[in-house]
Amino acid sequence: MGEIIQFKNVTWKRQGQEILGSVDWQVNEGEHWGILGLNGSGKTSLLNIVCGYQFPTSGEVSVLGRLFGKTNLPELRREIGFVSSSLDRFSNALNVDTVENIILSGKFASIGIYEEVTNEDIEKANHLIQRLRLDYLKGKHFRLLSQGEKRRVLIGRALMASPKILILDEPCTGLDVLSREEVLSIIKEVVKTECHLIYVTHHIEELVEEITHVLLIRDGKIIGAGPKEKLVTDAYLSDTFQTPVRVRWEENRPWLSVQGKSLIGS
Repeated sequence: MGEIIQFKNVTWKRQGQEILGSVDWQVNEGEHWGILGLNGSGKTSLLNIVCGYQFPTSGEVSVLGRLFGKTNLPELRREIGFVSSSLDRFSNALNVDTVENIILSGKFASIGIYEEVTNEDIEKANHLIQRLRLDYLKGKHFRLLSQGEKRRVLIGRALMASPKILILDEPCTGLDVLSREEVLSIIKEVVKTECHLIYVTHHIEELVEEITHVLLIRDGKIIGAGPKEKLVTDAYLSDTFQTPVRVRWEENRPWLSVQGKSLIGS
């Protein structure tokens, strides 16, 4: 499979307002993408279309070789792992469950386990627990974990179904520096598998070396899409974030500083 995700001239409107306009985007096999943009730029709408939760108003979308309008979207979603703050609405149910059960539930894309669990499933969950360095949390309830530990457990849950695409929507929001680096270390391990990563963030320093490409979005329009080194620049990010910024690179990661207080166009 050469193309993992393809958008051709995609537009999406809500109540007559254009949220995404004329989006062309292609993710190829072996690529891992970061998505950057301000709040309200269209990032969430883009992800919802990838996952099949929203259908484009116009244009053509294919994900994992399946053309929208000619594929079973619920079946497609089983091949996409999704970690987002949207899962917070299930916090009451998650809080009373154990780390192991939450990870196991990822096989069924459910909150809680309502189907038969096999020995193979348990073995895989234990492997993920070891791989994500969560052994010390076995048997603990979700409510007792730190925010960083919760994110790692939810990443394990997303990986339980062996997804072909893993979408992480601002997974480091609210984490302290240590917890953030622990999550980013896990992400570096994840991309070594056959899983293709789509990583959404406001913070460019989270674009670890393994993320190869970036998509820059502003007001529902694509500012740029391509190799990270070509687009993570002063000019492109100043345009994307609508304020003058400067980029520097350290340890193969970009870091951003704001230049003065003047907003572009003010």
